[in-house]
Amino acid sequence: MWQALSVESWKARGRSDLSKVVPTVSDIIDQVRKEGDRAVLRLTAKFDKVELSDLKVSREEIEEAYSKIDAELLDALKFARSRIESYHRRQRPDDVTLFRDGKSSLGWKYSPLASVGIYIPGGKASYPSTALMCAVPAKVAGVRSVIACTPPPVHPLTLVALDMSGVDTVFKCGGAQAIAAMGLGTQTVPKVLKIVGPGNLYVTAAKVLLRQEAEMDFPAGPSEIAVLADGTARPENVAADILAQAEHGPDSACALVTDDAELIEKVGRIIEKSIQKSERQELILSSLKSSGHILVQDMEEGVAVCNQLAPEHLSIQTKDPLSILPSIETAGAIFLGDHSPVACGDYTTGTDHVLPTAGNAAVHSGLDVLHFMKRSSVQMLDPETLEMLAPATLKLAETEGLRAHAESVRVRLKK
Repeated sequence: MWQALSVESWKARGRSDLSKVVPTVSDIIDQVRKEGDRAVLRLTAKFDKVELSDLKVSREEIEEAYSKIDAELLDALKFARSRIESYHRRQRPDDVTLFRDGKSSLGWKYSPLASVGIYIPGGKASYPSTALMCAVPAKVAGVRSVIACTPPPVHPLTLVALDMSGVDTVFKCGGAQAIAAMGLGTQTVPKVLKIVGPGNLYVTAAKVLLRQEAEMDFPAGPSEIAVLADGTARPENVAADILAQAEHGPDSACALVTDDAELIEKVGRIIEKSIQKSERQELILSSLKSSGHILVQDMEEGVAVCNQLAPEHLSIQTKDPLSILPSIETAGAIFLGDHSPVACGDYTTGTDHVLPTAGNAAVHSGLDVLHFMKRSSVQMLDPETLEMLAPATLKLAETEGLRAHAESVRVRLKK
């Protein structure tokens, strides 16, 4: 069960074969494109086994959801929302940044997207934390219209989390048909500029196929963790973090990267004992089939291995984790030291838990305020700067055969 792992086997596990679901998803998208709400309602009845007359969640349904949440849980959601908002406000850039270039001004302007759609998975569990993680940064960014889709029946916790995050409208639909509805627009669901949020293989395939209709976030699949640890790490902490990710589902993956063989043995023994007491024993055992340990010669090699893994979560449990941080290049989220469980990042530190998986952390950042904004470059030239730029501009424009480009400069020099 607690086995040796290779970088190659980790990477192979993360590859999703979208081709097997593309025909089905393509057909779903075509139905929504042609029939709008009618198709979404029909597909919802087929896949979610729920007959609906209206996709939109009413204010009465939202108020009823609040009445079903106990005060302590509501306080926990409010606390998490406050932490997420605070972190992302620090992250939000100034609207306009200008600097002097001689007598001219150069810079950039950030603008929030006009509309965003959020997808929140449903099924057997409720994910109010994901609702907060997707919606709060969008509102902090200043997105004017934020809608959300989640499969029916909508869990009260999810509905409350979306409402307290400032989501404008919630729709009762899930899967590929929900992505199609937000990407294309229907009679009820407005078309949005960008769609974010995790989902299954069908949701991911829909995002890929609809990318010409709406911008999408990054691939977010089964949960991952790599723990980089040396002999100073507490085996109980390492084992606990691995088990925490393994309980997400059968496709989750966990790796311990260490230069200490004794730590591997200790962690393995703790995991075996803990599984016997777990309510999610079956899920964890399935997850551990694609998980394990990688023994390295030293921490330098350990860092190199972790950069190859490009894990969703990277926990660094070493004597001096801050000294290792500058060398980490590819992790989705980084947790330093003995007192930084990934679980706190999942809920309450304020950082976002919607993160790239399957090696995509090598090129994608986790969800944040900037995902909901666009940047425009800004330039305001004075006559002296125009004259200084003109010779090179004219030469380059004429070399590329763009005479009108050159003339647009000359006409200003004639004044």
